[in-house]
Formats: sequence, structure tokens, C-alpha cells
Amino acid sequence: MIVYFSATGNSKYAAERIASALNEKAVSIEDGCYDITLEDGECFGIVTPTHWWALPVPMREFLQKLRLHRRGKHYVFIASTYGTTVGCSGEEARHLLRDNGIRLSAVYSIKMPDNWTVTFDLSNKEKVARQNEAAEKNINKVIAKILDRKKGCFLTMRTPYAFHKYTDKVFAKVRMTKNLSVEDSCNGCGLCAAKCPVKAIEIRDGKPVWVKERCALCFRCLHHCPQFAIQFWNGATKKHGQYTNPNVKV
Repeated sequence: MIVYFSATGNSKYAAERIASALNEKAVSIEDGCYDITLEDGECFGIVTPTHWWALPVPMREFLQKLRLHRRGKHYVFIASTYGTTVGCSGEEARHLLRDNGIRLSAVYSIKMPDNWTVTFDLSNKEKVARQNEAAEKNINKVIAKILDRKKGCFLTMRTPYAFHKYTDKVFAKVRMTKNLSVEDSCNGCGLCAAKCPVKAIEIRDGKPVWVKERCALCFRCLHHCPQFAIQFWNGATKKHGQYTNPNVKV
């Protein structure tokens, strides 16, 4: 089995590509698949985005709850998708899995378009298409290594594991839901509330309201809003457009 978390489709697409090559199935962690049994020789993979140089909040919680029931030997890997750096996401996953008695065989990274549109401009469709073409090659390279059951760390652009103590403190402030806002163009469709992975949004009086102090800040709501009405940091995201991976639906 290949499990994944995906906000805008990059990690879902990578997971489905890898699963297809291995004749496995790709399953979202949002399906609650915490207890997994592996028979001798089977492969188990985790595909995750990188959020603020570390694991996304939903993936971190999933790995803390994960229980693998194993018979024999297995190949267990994680592949982190990223835009600029995988940070310490791979090493963080290694530590969380080790605490649950699970040892990683390999750690991979896959460069794809960065959906942090506070900084990165994804409004140029041709540029984004070129990034996704390059991502195909990146995925193919990772698949080749997985098929050969390579072992080791194959991460690029990583940071030391200790770095996450600093980034977690900063991210805790950044992902406060007061930093998100909704424009008058919102039509109250409710898609944002339905898709929020941590159930931080409710529709009240025809408009989305954030009901938790913090969310995962995955930008799923922002990038899927049909009206592009959800913005972040006083509209810092407005000029940089929306993005979802063109090959999948999330």
C-alpha cells in the first residue's frame, strides 16, 4: 500500500504513479488507515508534501498513530514532495516511525510546483506546465530506485532534523486561522468546509468561518475555491494565482 496526504494534488499524483508502478493501491491518510498488515516481501510507501521545512500537520499525526503489523521482511519508504526544500521532513518521519518500531528502508524527495503562493507565483500556466514536466522525470527517477529496492537517504535540499524545533514555533503562529480571510466574491458553496482536512471551517450565514485557532495551512481551501475568494495574509496570495495538479482531483 502507498499512503499519502495531498492538499493540491502533487503528492496524490506522485503516490498514484508510484502505486501503479508497484501494482499497489494509493490510499489517502484521510481515510483513517492507521492499522496496516504487511506480508513477507510487501512494500509500504508514504508520500507527503513538505510544509514549512517539515511534515504537514495531518501527516505528522498519522505517523504517530500508524501501526504496521508485519510478517517477514519489507521495504518501507517515504517520498517527500517539495518546491524549494524538503527541510527535515524525511528525518522527522524516520524519527516518528522509529518511535513506533518501524524502520525506514529509504527516503526520497520529488521536486514539484510549490503551492505556497504567498511567495511563489503560479499564475503563469506555461511555467507551471514546465515544472510539472520536470516533476515527471523526478517521479520516474524515484520509481526506478523503488523498483530496485534501493536503501538509504536520497534526499536533496534537506535541513538538519533539529531545525524543526525552530520552524514549528514559527509555523504555529503562521498557521493561525486569523491570517486567512474571505472576499465578498464568495458564493457560499461550502467546498472549503467540505475539503478542509482538519475540519477548521464551517459555513455560517452563507460564508466560511474558521472555527479553530489553527489549521494545517495546507492551502487546500485557497486553491480549490471556485471564486478564488479565500486569501492569506491580507491578500498576499491574490496576485500569484491558484494551483491544483492537472493530473488528479483532490
